[in-house]
Amino acid sequence: VQLQASGGGLVQAGGSLRLSCAASGRTSRRYNMGWFRQAPGKEREFVTTINWSGGNTYYSDSVKGRFTISRDNAKNTVYLQMNSLKPEDTAVYYCAAHYSADDYVYALSRAYNYWGRGTQVTVSS
Repeated sequence: VQLQASGGGLVQAGGSLRLSCAASGRTSRRYNMGWFRQAPGKEREFVTTINWSGGNTYYSDSVKGRFTISRDNAKNTVYLQMNSLKPEDTAVYYCAAHYSADDYVYALSRAYNYWGRGTQVTVSS
């Protein structure tokens, strides 16, 4: 599976952005999708995840209520709608995927074995 993230950019605090992650390759399988981010000088951190059917999602406390993950399996695309952005949301955002045999969602990065190249999100104060 190949993943391509897009939609990053520069936005003022309080603004919104929508990231997309398009999957190609063996997309007919059951894949959970996740978003992670890495700010300069910090470790990569979990943001949110959605299971293969879209029926189960999980968010980090730092983005809960502001970010929404969704997916369109017909388009093999996952979206991350980011509202009420804060300067501390500034980071490179990565989408990731892993095959799932159940309906659970996983926040640990080691659960994901496919990663896309990141897209930069910069929030100015």
